[in-house]
Amino acid sequence: MILPVLAFPAIDPVALHLGPISIRWYGLAYVAAFVVAGLVMHWLVDRWKLNISDDDQLTIVIAAVIGVIVGGRLGYVLVYGGGFFLSNPARIFAIWDGGMSFHGGLAGILIAGVVVSRMMGIPWLTLCDIGSVGAPVGIFFGRIANFINGELWGRPTTVPWAIVFPNADALPRHPSQLYEALLEGLVLFAVMVWFATRKPNPPRGVILGWLLTLYGVFRIFVEFFRQPDIQMGARGFLAFGVTTGQLLSVPMVIAGVWLIVWASRRGLPELGRPEIAAKSGDS
Repeated sequence: MILPVLAFPAIDPVALHLGPISIRWYGLAYVAAFVVAGLVMHWLVDRWKLNISDDDQLTIVIAAVIGVIVGGRLGYVLVYGGGFFLSNPARIFAIWDGGMSFHGGLAGILIAGVVVSRMMGIPWLTLCDIGSVGAPVGIFFGRIANFINGELWGRPTTVPWAIVFPNADALPRHPSQLYEALLEGLVLFAVMVWFATRKPNPPRGVILGWLLTLYGVFRIFVEFFRQPDIQMGARGFLAFGVTTGQLLSVPMVIAGVWLIVWASRRGLPELGRPEIAAKSGDS
């Protein structure tokens, strides 16, 4: 029986050739993500009436870029790389070919936030809440780039929107990259904007808590349709059929729920209140 499938668009991963230089869609996705996230931050600073100058905002974006790239790449190399990078250490720096871990990038940007918070005297949770609203934008662009690269495909399926990925095999598969772009990107962004525009504003840390919780739930769900990473064991599964992505997302959900409850019960100042309109050292 021949199953109906959609044709893979086969977009060239290289968006533009400038002589010997190749500019890939993957790299452009990161540029677009940080530009849009920077615009979102500027909007939130104005909306919440925070005393963060344009120069400070630029510093925050630069710190976020370093944190995401270093953390995301190290996370991928250490968790998903298997023994490949031990044999090919120079490939660790080839981020233009893909290979970034969201969980590693999250850890990297949270650490970068600690550094920036201490440098500027801005509450760490305030920075995290600002970043939480813009983060889904980066996830969306990143997953679209994964789809263009024909990587991180889904499991074999018979659904009518299945796609045969040339880099995988001849089996029709879930376009799981698009599922993630929708849930972890567009839906999560809409929820974050809703929290950011609520009146009264939520206490500091609540938006970050919801980001961790919802991303973790969405990622655990999508992993049932995404082909597991084979580097992590037989056919890519861990014990009891759990995938690495699901295993790493469970602590995120737990931490997110705890943060929502803790921030709400502690009664931290609401975002945009006069107490945090000026820079302060509390976190």
